Amino acid sequence: MTLRKICCIGAGYVGGPTCSVIAYKCPEVQVTVVDMSHQRIAEWNSDELPIFEPSLDQVVKSCRGRNLFFSTDIDKAIVEAELIFICVNTPTKNYGLGKGRAADLKYIESCARRIAEIAKSSKIVVEKSTVPVKAAESISSILKANVKPGVKYQILSNPEFLAEGTAINDLFNPDRVLIGGEQTPEGFDAVNALCWIYEHWVPRERIITMNTWSSELSKLAANAFLAQRISSINAMSALCEATGADVSEVAHAIGTDTRIGPKFLKASIGQFWWQLFQKDVLNLVYLSECLNLPEVATYWQQVVDFNNYQRRRFSNKIIQKLFNTVTSKTIAILGFAFKKDTGDTRESSAIYICKYLLEEGAHINIYDPKVKKEQIMKDLTRPDIIDFPERVPELVTICPDAYSAAAGSHALVICTEWDEFANLDYKDIYRKMLKPAFVFDGRLILDHSALLDIGFYVEVIGKRLSRDITRVVRTPAASNS
Repeated sequence: MTLRKICCIGAGYVGGPTCSVIAYKCPEVQVTVVDMSHQRIAEWNSDELPIFEPSLDQVVKSCRGRNLFFSTDIDKAIVEAELIFICVNTPTKNYGLGKGRAADLKYIESCARRIAEIAKSSKIVVEKSTVPVKAAESISSILKANVKPGVKYQILSNPEFLAEGTAINDLFNPDRVLIGGEQTPEGFDAVNALCWIYEHWVPRERIITMNTWSSELSKLAANAFLAQRISSINAMSALCEATGADVSEVAHAIGTDTRIGPKFLKASIGQFWWQLFQKDVLNLVYLSECLNLPEVATYWQQVVDFNNYQRRRFSNKIIQKLFNTVTSKTIAILGFAFKKDTGDTRESSAIYICKYLLEEGAHINIYDPKVKKEQIMKDLTRPDIIDFPERVPELVTICPDAYSAAAGSHALVICTEWDEFANLDYKDIYRKMLKPAFVFDGRLILDHSALLDIGFYVEVIGKRLSRDITRVVRTPAASNS
């Protein structure tokens, strides 16, 4: 079974890049990405795309207007498409039953109802948004309850495994593609149709087919296991600081064990390397509770709890090293995105570190090369983040570069591992900072020995450094004795 027209509902971080790559790799297939947001679609049709991903520009521009289209005409795209990807947001609920853990599926349901209302011919509907197990069953129930004569639906699960910052490379060279469908002849036909799309560039042995529910759970399980590794190495970092071990050395030793491997073993400031990890783990927690598996729920909840603890622990270290107060002191925050090579700030640890410092009365200078001022201020004035949003504009300054952020500051805090931060002129930065000048490397990307030689007092995740701050807080009389 071959396909001629594909529609994607949702022009966000999943739908936009995924369907751009499909259009690029399948020139004979017309791909239309639709969204209700006129501004977002206008940006996809402009020279400045709504999201930043390395190589995304080139992919979009090579096929936009040829077989890749971005539109707000959702109904037309649904009518024409043979296969429809659902790539809408599934945020964690902030209200009602399952608040703080369950995925909010209102946009998924809205898509299903829109398809049922508009479709005039049979469709393959592919659930690509991250959803709890049995969500495909809900989509199927809605579609089949509103089916028109002669119209049939097959519902597939095709979870995404993109990492922001490497999304295009991940799409070009996936470890695997999961496709789940009904275990019926019609279901197998639909699965094979989607396989045909991916087979344009993905070796068949990397395309794994299974039943729908296994596919949905595999997505949550994969992200939960990766999140668990991150929380585990962060737990080791606290032990390393307490004992004098070096977490980088410990991680290397662990990673050489072929049973474990080296990936996702870098300690940091409580930052999951993919911002959806926390959402997916919480979704797993809620699923376990609903299935009356409280011990399973508690196990996975601890993965998230330790991530939050690591953020607080790092923030407390900043306050402690700055003589137990940051009130009215200026702290430079370098990096606000949750990871390098993206402008996404969702669940960024920088938000929470800024929150804790603001609550202690600090003034904060922030620089990030890709996050816009409006996004930073929006994140820091969220009601769930700060109790005094009206004061944030007077306490927070968004700076055009790292040097202006550091000038006149008491401390420099690395929150995102942008490559440029490792190559700054730290001698110049040191001259312009107040003394004693502190660097807190929350991403382990700096040359700590070089910083110590310059004169900085350096604090890092997961190891002790030898320079003793007590030497600079002695009184002149004590120094002369």
